[in-house]
Formats: sequence, C-alpha cells, structure tokens
Amino acid sequence: MRVAVLGAGVIGKLRCTTVVNNLKTELVAVADVDEERARAAGAGSVARVSRDYREVFDRAGVDATIVCSPIHLHEEMCLAAIEAGCHVLCEKPLSNSLESCRRIEDAAASAGVTLAVGFNHRYYPSVKYLTDVLDSGGIGELDHLRVFGGHDGTGSFREEWMFQGPISGGGTMMDVGIHMTDLVNYVAGEVVEVSGIATGGVWKVEGSEDNAMALMRTQRGVPVIFQATWTEWKGYKIFLEAYGDRGMIRAHYAPMFNLLITQEKAGARRKRSFKFYPEIIVREKLRGWESTTRRTFAEELDDFLKMVGGERVPLADGRAGVHAVEVAEAVYRSTREHRTINLPFD
Repeated sequence: MRVAVLGAGVIGKLRCTTVVNNLKTELVAVADVDEERARAAGAGSVARVSRDYREVFDRAGVDATIVCSPIHLHEEMCLAAIEAGCHVLCEKPLSNSLESCRRIEDAAASAGVTLAVGFNHRYYPSVKYLTDVLDSGGIGELDHLRVFGGHDGTGSFREEWMFQGPISGGGTMMDVGIHMTDLVNYVAGEVVEVSGIATGGVWKVEGSEDNAMALMRTQRGVPVIFQATWTEWKGYKIFLEAYGDRGMIRAHYAPMFNLLITQEKAGARRKRSFKFYPEIIVREKLRGWESTTRRTFAEELDDFLKMVGGERVPLADGRAGVHAVEVAEAVYRSTREHRTINLPFD
C-alpha cells in the first residue's frame, strides 16, 4: 500500500517511521508547511516532499493517507484524501466538532473507502491485558468502570493550538479525555447517557475546560465514573478500572502496569496480583514515551491494512471516532443545560 502522511510534527514523524518499517507499505509522500521537517520525517524513503498537502493528490499513486495535522485541518485533509479515493487513518480526535466528524464519516461511506481513527491506547499492553481478563470472565460479570486521564496542564503541550478551544474543539475532553471515552466505548459498549460538569477555573483558557467529570451509562447498561483533567499535579497518568462481581482489573499508564484482584464470589477471600512491564519502563527511561507510541502505531498500521481488507480488528473505525466526540459534546451540553443528555442527542 502506497501511503502519504500529512503533517510531519512529532506524531507525523513517528507515523512515517512505521510506514517505512512496514514490509507491506511504502511511504510515497510527506506534506508539511515546514518542508525541512517533512524531508526529515520521510528520511530513508522515496517519499515526495511538499509544503502543500493538495499537491499529494495531484499525482497518481497514493492508496492511503495518514492525517497528523493540527485538528482544525483534519476535515479538509480527510475530505481531500477521500475525494482522491484514498483510505484514511486520522489522528484523534477525528475533528474539532461533531458536525465536522459526521461529514468526514459520511464522505468515506459514500466513497466506499476505509476510515480509521488513531486511538492508540487500545494497543497499550496494559489495556490488552484488561480486555483479555474481561473476555475470559476473569472478574465475572462487568458491573461498572472507573476511568481517569490527566496531566498537569497547558505547559505540557508542544504547541499552543493543542489547548485552544476554537482550534482543538475543547479542552481536556478533546485531549486526554477523548482517549478515555474511546476506551469506555471499546470495553463496555457505546455511551448512551451522560451527566457531566466541565469547569475551567484553573487555567482559564476560553473555550477549553481544564476539568471534566461525568457519570455515564453504556448501551450494555454499564455505569461509568469518568474524569479528564489538566490539573493532575502529579503528572501524566491514565487508568481504566473494570469492576465485576468476582473482582477488578486496572490498566494503568504511566508507568505501564496492571492490578488484578479476584474472588470466588462477593465477600470471599481475595487474590491480588500485579503485572509489570519492566522492559517498557526501562525503554521509556532511555528513549522516551515515543518508543511506546511508535510500537502502538506499528500495530495500528498492521490493523489498518487488515481493516482495508475487510477484517475485523481492534483499530477504531470512523464510527468510533465520531462517537468519542459525541460523548465530549454530551458533557459540554450537560454542563450548559444542567441535565442528563441521552445519545443520540434528544
């Protein structure tokens, strides 16, 4: 598959590396307003370099496009790729508004091309272990989830556009929170009910909440306790906890680990075990978080190729990308209207 990457920042460069290293893909084009950055991202390949992404589609020979641009450019880039007949893997969130996400999804469906969204947390080893435990019935019947994602705020961002609501679509819900809503949908079924509160009293960035808290319910009837925050003063961390009638399982990052507690029945003696990933912890100490992200991107690319071929894979599809933003919008609406929001929107 001949692949073009649009956007050659930190994430785009990592995406380029996975394309170059995959035996089933060829990096044929890289576009970025910074031509030198695009050239560096495509090093080791035969990729054409362009400052204007539209030039990528002026020439034949692109089968798929990976969109890694700032969020407010996602829609125009995705639509251009779809119009050119390309399959699309777009970085999260799919776009900066629900309406924009739906336009992308509709265009892909009309054109008959594959649309996938880069929710790479699905590929974290700790999350994989959690889903394996759930699928095997290791904690019995799923009762509820506790979900948290956060970091210490605006100083953690590489670029200002990443926390500016008019560009990014919102605050922490559209940042780390979008990963967490996707994990809820992935593990427990689509969220259908949201009662939330979003606040912005710490960083005071117009249009960008720094905390979002919610109670949710999924289509499978699973309750969810949810928080996304930019005021986690202890630093970046996420966790997903699943509670069943015979125990609980936690997937945590960073560092990467699992906690599993099991019992024969409610009230019985409990067994506690940890699953650590020392190779990941050491590798990240030496090579940074990018080393883990690169590996998840490689798995996503493998599954993207399978998805194009019609296989069912863990990779998030267009519908998942739309719904994650739909949940974020439900939190915002619940905050404004002081009521529970039902999805699809009532």
